[in-house]
Amino acid sequence: MKPRIHVITLAVADLDRALAFYRDGLGFRTEGLIGTEFKGDEATPDGTTAVFHLDGGLMLSVYPRSELAKDAIVPLTAAKPGEFSIGHAVASRAEVDEVIAQAKAAGAAVTDSPHDRPWGIYSGYFQDPDGHLWEIIWNPALDLARPERPRPKRGID
Repeated sequence: MKPRIHVITLAVADLDRALAFYRDGLGFRTEGLIGTEFKGDEATPDGTTAVFHLDGGLMLSVYPRSELAKDAIVPLTAAKPGEFSIGHAVASRAEVDEVIAQAKAAGAAVTDSPHDRPWGIYSGYFQDPDGHLWEIIWNPALDLARPERPRPKRGID
């Protein structure tokens, strides 16, 4: 397996709410709901999803929790916030504050206001309406001149 990711799919309780949060609240590009022609039933997952096109070719998909469980053939379970976080690196401390404020205005819950961390970064956390954690990070060791693939500067691990 090659070390790359093309699509991250988030299980959501309300597809329309998730679409509105990411499209209207955060400004992510999307064609809206797709796959609506693929109707599911009790055993077959419905195909309706929303896909957001991110920098570097990465796609973020939101998909109903019940349909993702059917598609992956795993038990439908309740959401567990804190199992993982999505990191979003930005170019400045001020941008961390701006993104956190934008997410809050869009309906996110800020779980940890931006502040300096002991390991040299400045970051804060928010949860989307389904509880998925996002960490907004400014790391002075990252060179964001190439936003498709942030790289540590030489000499800094």
